[in-house]
Amino acid sequence: MFYKFIAPAVTCLALGIASIATAADKHGHDHDKPLHGGIIAEAAGLDFELVAKADSLTLYVVDDGKPVATAGARGTATVVAGSEKIAATFEPAGENKLVAKGSFKAGVGVRVAVAVTLAGKPEAKLNFRLK
Repeated sequence: MFYKFIAPAVTCLALGIASIATAADKHGHDHDKPLHGGIIAEAAGLDFELVAKADSLTLYVVDDGKPVATAGARGTATVVAGSEKIAATFEPAGENKLVAKGSFKAGVGVRVAVAVTLAGKPEAKLNFRLK
C-alpha cells in the first residue's frame, strides 16, 4: 500500500525542483538579447553589453535587468585584431555606461578583453568576440 504513494510523490518532487530551477534563472530579462545592439557577457553576477565601433567602445552594465551605476568605475580593454593589440581605458559616461575613445578594429573575429571594477564590487573580467 505504501508503494502506490511513492511514484506520485517522486513526480511532484521532480516537478517542484524543475520549477525552482527555472525560476532561479529568470531575472526579468533575456541574457542573450542585447539592448544596444552589442554583445552580452556575464561576470561577477552582472550582465555587460559591449558595443564596439571604429571610434569607441561602450560598455553597458545591468543587474537583473536594471541599470548599474558606473560612477567611480574604472576599466580597461585590450582589442586584439590579428597580431595587432590596442589598449583602451574606460571612463564612466552615464547611468550605466562606460566609454573608451580611440581608433579600434570593430570587425568580425576581433577579440576584446575587458577588466572592470565598479564601486564596491569585485573586478569583473570579460572576453568578447565581435560578430
